[in-house]
Amino acid sequence: MKTENIGKKNNVSFERAAPVHTARAADSINPSMVIPESLPNVLGQTQYIDDLPRPAGCLQAVVRLSDSAHARILAIRTEEALALDPSVRVILAKDIPGTNQIGFNKPDEPLLPEEEWVYWGQPIAIVVAATRPLARRAASLLRIESEPLPAITDPREAAARGEFIFPPRTIACGNTQEAFSRCAYVVEGRVESGGQEHVYLETQGAIAQVVDGRRVHVISSTQGPSGVQRAVAQVLGVSMNMVEVEARRLGGAFGGKEDQAANWACMAAVASWITGKPVELYLNRKDDMRATGKRHPYSSDFRIGADKDGTLLAFEADYYQNSGFCCDLSAAILARTVLHATGAYHIPNVRVTGYMCRTNLPSFTAFRGFGAPQAFFVIESAMDALAQKMGIDPVELKRRNLYKEGDRTYYGMTLERVRASEAVERLLKKVDYPSLKERIAQFNATHRLEKKGLGLIPVAFGISFTKLQMNQAGALVHIYTDGSVMVSTGAIEMGQQVARKIALIVARTLGVPVAKVTVQRTTTLTVANTVPTAASTGSDLNGMAAKIACQEIRGRLVKKAAELLHALPEEIDIKEGAILQNGSPSALTWQALIEAMHASRQDLSAHGFYATPFLEYDMRTERGRPFAYHVYGAALVEASVDTLRGTYSLDSVSVVHDIGESIDPSTDRGQIEGALAQGLGWALLEDLRFGADGRLLSDTLSTYKVPDVSFMPSSIDIEFLPPIENPTTPYNSKAVGEPPLQYGIAGYFAVLNAIRAAVGRSVAYYNLPLIPEKVSDLLASTPCTQEPMEPQRGQSFNETISKKGA
Repeated sequence: MKTENIGKKNNVSFERAAPVHTARAADSINPSMVIPESLPNVLGQTQYIDDLPRPAGCLQAVVRLSDSAHARILAIRTEEALALDPSVRVILAKDIPGTNQIGFNKPDEPLLPEEEWVYWGQPIAIVVAATRPLARRAASLLRIESEPLPAITDPREAAARGEFIFPPRTIACGNTQEAFSRCAYVVEGRVESGGQEHVYLETQGAIAQVVDGRRVHVISSTQGPSGVQRAVAQVLGVSMNMVEVEARRLGGAFGGKEDQAANWACMAAVASWITGKPVELYLNRKDDMRATGKRHPYSSDFRIGADKDGTLLAFEADYYQNSGFCCDLSAAILARTVLHATGAYHIPNVRVTGYMCRTNLPSFTAFRGFGAPQAFFVIESAMDALAQKMGIDPVELKRRNLYKEGDRTYYGMTLERVRASEAVERLLKKVDYPSLKERIAQFNATHRLEKKGLGLIPVAFGISFTKLQMNQAGALVHIYTDGSVMVSTGAIEMGQQVARKIALIVARTLGVPVAKVTVQRTTTLTVANTVPTAASTGSDLNGMAAKIACQEIRGRLVKKAAELLHALPEEIDIKEGAILQNGSPSALTWQALIEAMHASRQDLSAHGFYATPFLEYDMRTERGRPFAYHVYGAALVEASVDTLRGTYSLDSVSVVHDIGESIDPSTDRGQIEGALAQGLGWALLEDLRFGADGRLLSDTLSTYKVPDVSFMPSSIDIEFLPPIENPTTPYNSKAVGEPPLQYGIAGYFAVLNAIRAAVGRSVAYYNLPLIPEKVSDLLASTPCTQEPMEPQRGQSFNETISKKGA
């Protein structure tokens, strides 16, 4: 196969190859040979934080949470709690041995409040006791005296008062004002997108133990062990080399344990340090929902314009991000929002501004998609509103404006290997779009109490951490003398099968059966300075690091095999554990080769390090290449609305997705389906609601609805685009965790179009999630204006409609 060298970085040569449409038989690994993590899961053999055997003398910790959104602490009375049992200890901010601060992007996040609390559900005190029920009882006996303070819960109110965590961030190109003056069509409007609860199966938790009186070992349910290590060291006042953090596996995370797992690990560590005993802290579901962050709610304004033919000329947007009480990861999340502002569309004149608005709510945090879904919903709403004004099919407007090869984005990145149009056209052909439209029109004409609608979304999703220094990873690989292989990376297994993918990469690179490979738990002792398993980069970064380590070992093995076989190194190959000479099996076995390496005192271990090449971005000019590559795709959703009841059903979803050369198709397909479910839930179902006083109203799974089997479409059809080169990832693969979540947004517009069919007029309403309550009111209301009717915090949508006189 012909290749062209396109650069070298981290001792890795990157070559441009001809498109690969099928995995080469000689290099491919049979994924069915891997025992997936899911098998021991369903057999009940895997253990999570609360399943682990407790160390001898282990105490249980609970937290006392605040019961208002903002108040000054006057006194915390502990006498009754301490009198309950001799094992009870109460730990307050003044007891923290090190620095009472775990905010690293900005020091605005104390572990425990000293003078005032700033959101409803904030941990005020740590209470430990011999048992969890005893600790919970003791926490309830704390008497807290406080003075109420004003609270802000709305991001626009925060912006009006100048309550910003960091100054606004703007990216602009061209001249939008001049471009708008040339537009034949201009529309503007407001978009509201709600938050979203992570609902990971395993809630936040940690077990901490002081070893030898000075070292600390923490088992944490975290996506970022090194971040937890740093935070624990800081609150204890010790160096990081005195703290080991271990993450065995997570029962789900979705971003909720990227930064916020550090809170609970630090509390367990502080309690263990003070008591001298092991301490477990494991939240129940209600406390987890009250105390932790969720997906950021956004309130946004847009303006978009096109010429008479529908070619986009200008776009402006202002994003008011509800950041919550502290910085957390909000800056990075807002960065991804403003870097995905135009979605999959090329627009020559752009001005987008993001505002990080500080409110008295829990610190909103990472969630699958990381700020991009909010941006996609705004641009898709703008495109929908523009198509309504032009009187054309939104699909046709989208087709005319998709990114093309060589387009330069508004932040200065020249796009390569663009597949936006390919994905959309393949999807439209797949579903026979003209016939489908006609079938929907005929159905709507003959059914009075049920209407159908279609929604389509194209996706162009950038892959890399937007904070460039985070795009690095390390791996440690050992071959033992029996020929088995162990690999340790910074990747956290949390149900997404990253360990399975890394095992496949290691097996393919070394040339051994995948059954010989074991991926060990992640710990800061074996791989240091890890980045969180997030931003869809887990397999990319850690897989490449493992591949580099394996390539180093493989080079030694090939050299030794050539020596033993009296051959040249270029004549030697290793595949599926067989040592080949000139393409034919030799007499040398894998086991004999490993024993010969060990006998000749040659290293059977290697550390691999990888940093994503070609990334650069100038924050001053807002220009550069922030992403290694983009993932493209498109989805079409068909939905039906019951016009009498105001309910809806999702009939079918068709997806065409750019997966590259899939390392494990079954895993990738599962990731697409899972992301789609979360995207549909965010768009149509999951109603995260706070009261006007800042209290979380949807704080249990009886008041917060998540997707189930009855909600999901009866038909989900996923097709992969033919693979092409992607030289900065293992074996031309592509990230899969986050891009497909955007497909769920198409469900919103499918339901909205069914509503339009029912009322017989244009409905410009962009307020997510589009729950049945809103559908019912839209069906019964007077014609909607461009500006949505937004419920007040803690007020139902029905109450809002009635007050407007609908």
